[in-house]
This record gives sequence, structure tokens and C-alpha cells, in this order.
Amino acid sequence: METVSSPEVFLHIKVVMGMVISLSLARVLTGLAGIVQHPAKAKVYPIHLGWALSMFLFIIHIWWWEYRLQAVPAIGFGIYLFLICFCSLFFLLCALLFPASLDEYGGYEEYFISRRKWFFGILGLTYAVDILDTAIKGHERILSLGWEYPARNIVYILLCAIAAWTPNRRFHATFVIANLIYQISFIFRLYDVLG
Repeated sequence: METVSSPEVFLHIKVVMGMVISLSLARVLTGLAGIVQHPAKAKVYPIHLGWALSMFLFIIHIWWWEYRLQAVPAIGFGIYLFLICFCSLFFLLCALLFPASLDEYGGYEEYFISRRKWFFGILGLTYAVDILDTAIKGHERILSLGWEYPARNIVYILLCAIAAWTPNRRFHATFVIANLIYQISFIFRLYDVLG
């Protein structure tokens, strides 16, 4: 079997991952553009828009972070499959935020609350899978993130479980606002510069 240099493998994987991530980003942007284009078509829900913004940030953050894959000395098919599945979770989340049709719902609030178990179940799974994704990049990388990274993921998994269970609008509003503030802080404190 022919040995392929790491930069070539990284470029190939980056292109395939980029296609899946691009579909996710396109789904969010198309959904937001649809709201702007046809504001009367479906009643807007601020919590839903907050999660759409959060997904936008999460997607571009993950794409920024995946640059570190080039430090992995060898990538087999198992890791490749894992990475594509990880990226696919983002597409599922974005598709759940912006369905093809809202005809059977009274707007985004009714839709979002009715699909919260799916959305937050997959979001919680994404945070669990993110730990494995970080582990692929090496033990030193996990250690460099300190206690905050694993604590953040565990807290998010627990909050997603609560959000999947409760339809309480106050909880959902608090969760999305706190999430956006923390997410922006986390990105700029830990991942502002690649290196």
C-alpha cells in the first residue's frame, strides 16, 4: 500500500469536511435569508433565532478548530469516518432549525418547541463527540485547554438534557442567551489565534 504524506491526507479530509460544513452553514444562512425575504410567512421566535446564531458561530468555530488536524501524524479511515459523522451532526442541527416547510406549525416557536428533544439531543451528542474530536488531536492539546474545556462540555450536555425535557420558555431564553455570551467568550479566549 502506498504511503501518502500527511499534508496530502489533511487536504483531502479538509475538502470533504468542508463540503459537509458548507451545507450546514448554507442551511442556516438560507433559513435566515428566508425569514428576511418572507417575514409574514412564519412567525419568528427569538429563541430559535438565538440558536440559529449559535449554530453559525459553532460551525465557523469548528471549521477554524479543525485546522489543527494537520498535527495528527496519521489518519486512518476510522478517524476519517468519525470526522465526517461529526460534521454531519452540524448539518442535522441546522436542518432541524430550518425545516423545508412550517406548514403544519403556527410558526417557529411551535415548531422549535415541538422538535426540542431532537435538537437538544443532537446538540448534547455533538458536545460529547467534540471531546473525542479533541482527543484525536493529541493528549497535549486536551491538557492545554485546562479544566474549562471538559467542564464546559459536561455542563452543555446536562443543559441540553434539561432543554430537551422542558418546554419552559424562560429556561430556553436563559439557556440561549447564556450560551451565546459564553460561546463568544470561549472562542475569543481559547481559540482566537491558530498556532
